[in-house]
Order: sequence, then structure tokens, then C-alpha cells
Amino acid sequence: MAVAAALALNHHLLCFSNPRTVAWIPAKLNPQKKAYLSFTFCTSSSSSSTSPEANVQTAESCVNLGLSLFSKGRVKDALAQFETALTLDPNAMEAQAALYNKACCHAYKGEGKKAADCLRTALREYNLKFGTILNDPDLASFRALPEFKELQEEARLGGENIGYSFQRDLKLISEVQAPFRGVRRFFYVAFSAAAGISTFFTIPRLFRAIKGGDGAPDIWETAGNVAINVGGIIVLVLLFFWDNKKEEEQLAQISRDETLSRLPLRLSTNRVVELVQLRDTVRPVILAGSKETVSLAIKKAERFRTELLKRGVLLVPVIWGEGRAPQVQKKGFGSPSKTAATLPSIGEDFKKRTESITAKSRLKAEVRYKAEVVSPAEWERWIKDQQKSEGVTPGEDVYIILRLDGRVRRSGKGMPDWQQIVKELPPMEALLSKLER
Repeated sequence: MAVAAALALNHHLLCFSNPRTVAWIPAKLNPQKKAYLSFTFCTSSSSSSTSPEANVQTAESCVNLGLSLFSKGRVKDALAQFETALTLDPNAMEAQAALYNKACCHAYKGEGKKAADCLRTALREYNLKFGTILNDPDLASFRALPEFKELQEEARLGGENIGYSFQRDLKLISEVQAPFRGVRRFFYVAFSAAAGISTFFTIPRLFRAIKGGDGAPDIWETAGNVAINVGGIIVLVLLFFWDNKKEEEQLAQISRDETLSRLPLRLSTNRVVELVQLRDTVRPVILAGSKETVSLAIKKAERFRTELLKRGVLLVPVIWGEGRAPQVQKKGFGSPSKTAATLPSIGEDFKKRTESITAKSRLKAEVRYKAEVVSPAEWERWIKDQQKSEGVTPGEDVYIILRLDGRVRRSGKGMPDWQQIVKELPPMEALLSKLER
């Protein structure tokens, strides 16, 4: 017994002296700062004794192994592990993690439809936040595909079933931009109710006035009161629906702005960034049209190059017809650390970039007057959606000037008048530019 107790104690001490820790990304993935849960398993120093439970596959262990393979660039093997995890009776967190990382694998392989299906299931059944999809750099290539736009539109309109948090966030942004909409609606409802109550009591008086007789109210006065009340109700109801329509248009515009912010650009240094990473740094001017028209506009802009640079203008030419098929920009998962810094990358950690003054200054230094679009098909799709919202025939030559905060400042048909733009836009150091950020 004493020998057995001593062996047990020795094994217990060995367990704490030789831990093996496996990291697992939980279901709620935060792309800016990924949290990890650690599971520690005891391993004996003796190789001859192995616990049978250690070889049993679980959803948790498959997700762990899949993440390890994924980080090494073995995407196909990682995908198989995530699929296996979904067959092993996972709990909600494990299922969400498996689906989400499975979507990342499909995105890396350029399989937009499969990635969208995985994310759609995670959104509907496992409470995945749509903001995670919007901000995760591992899904940057997926956000350049048409399947992402479809999923985003579903999330915007899907209510409780899909993307409820995304719809709520859109509404919060809408309320910030139109803070008195709720107050207006309250008065629409209150005055409509008051007019309805007044009409309810006035109609019997109108019948008495029509019948006439002693003590009957004046018919013209009563009819006038009824007409005012009914007219007021009609006007207030129309105003209520008009306000609702404006809110829908505003939500659609906010959604388009969010889509625009995720479109990729290639800078002069060959670095690929999403437009959101250039906020507060440049004022992009999108020139969309035929190759001849856009080239002529850029040539005319050369005369004002110095003044445009002082105003943070970045030319973004989009040639109609260049994006017949979406181009998938894949990230080099598992690339050696020494070469990773030299590779163009989509969607680098935006939070870290903005928090680092040195890194942001370096990015600002890379901006050189003109950038090249990546995934031109998605750029064309966004521009044509914007044209429809502005009542312009899709496919016409247009220009779109963005603010420093990434929202659309103004747009117009044809190519811009550069002299007018120089007069309109304040220099980057001016107070108006600081207020625009």
C-alpha cells in the first residue's frame, strides 16, 4: 500500500512538472484580439503508460488540431478536422468555433459559397456576431466575393434569425446620424391618436348636425372639424411611412459604406490594404469609367498634383469591364515569419495599426497619390449599387469623393473638375479636416 501510494504521489508530481497545454479558439472569436482557452493534460515521464482517454477524439480536440494545422498552412487537413468536430456532438461553443474556422478554410481556398453557408449556420444557430465577420483579417478574401454581399444583405434584413446584432448596430449608427427620428415618430403617433379620438367624438355630432333640429350643432363647423382631424391623420400617417422609408434608405447607405470600407486596394509599395485602414489618412477619389476617360482625367489631375496631395487626395481608378470575374486574394497562412513582412497582405490587424503611431506613419508614407484596385468586380458592383441609389444609370462614367472618415462626400456624372475640388477640399492640417475625421 505504501509503495502504491508513493508511486501515485510520484505520478501526481510528474503531472504538474511536465504539463502539455493545448490552445483552443473559443466560439466567440474576436478578430482584433483572439482569446484562447487552455486545457492542460498531465503526461507521465514514462512512455510505456498512456491513458486510453488521451486517444479519444472529441470536438474540442479536433478544433485544437485543426487550428494547429491551419496555422501551419495545411488548410485541407485543418478543414477535415473542423468537419470531424461537427460530427462529434459538439456543444454550442465548439460548433460555432468549428463552423467559423471551417469558413476561414473555405475562404482561403476561394470557395465563397461554402464559406457563406458555414457562416450563415453559425449566425442563425450559434449566435455568431456579424461584426466578427466584418473585422477578421482571415476573412478579407471572402469579403471581396459576391457571396459576402448576399450574406451582409441577409444580415441587414434578417432580424432575429440572422445577423440581429448587425442590424442593431446599423440602427444605432442611423440614430446617431438622425438623432431626432425617434422624437418625430413619437409626435406622429401621439398627434394621430389625438386626432383619432377627436374624430371619434366629432362624427356623432356631424350626424346630429345633418339631421338638424333643436340643439343640433352647426353643420359647417362640425364638418370642418372632422375634415381637419381626418386630414391631420392622413398627413401624419404619410409622414410616419416617409420617415420609415428614409430610415431604410439610410440603413442601406450605411451598409454600402461598410461594404466600401472593406474593398481592397494595392498601394504603390505593393501592399494590399482594405479601404478602412486608410481612414483619417486620405480622401479617396474614385474615378469609374472607360479606360480612355479615366486616363484623361488622371492626366488632367497632374496639373494639380501638389495641391491635391496637400488635401490628402488618393486617386482610385476603376475601369469598367476589368472585373469580369472576382479575383481572390489569398493570405499566406503558415508563411515563415521572416518572409511574412515582405508579402502583400489584405486586412492586417487594424486595431494594432491604429494604436501604433509608428505603424500608422509608415502606412501614411506608403500612400502615393494613386492606388490600384484589387478585386475590380467587387468595386464595380459597389459603384453600380451606389449609382442606383443616386438615380444614375449603372455603368455611366462617374466620380465619387470620400471623406476622411470613409463616408461618401459627394459624387457626380463624368469626371471631376480638379480646380473645383482643390477649392472645395481643405488642406489636411486645416481645422475643417480635423473635424471631418
